[in-house]
Amino acid sequence: MKFVDEVRIHVAAGDGGNGCVAFLREKYRPRGGPAGGDGGRGGDVVAVADPGLNTLAPYRYKHHFRA
Repeated sequence: MKFVDEVRIHVAAGDGGNGCVAFLREKYRPRGGPAGGDGGRGGDVVAVADPGLNTLAPYRYKHHFRA
């Protein structure tokens, strides 16, 4: 029996988006200026170990994970 004791996985979370292009429109400001956003900072990846798992075989063939 071959044991799998080391695996390499690639994980990716969100990238935060591109933001928003918008301009201010108010009654008494003819050229209001920009009012768009910068986008978010993206998501986080949290790895939690399971003490009941004694093999890495489920991760042997699936290497890429997206949150």
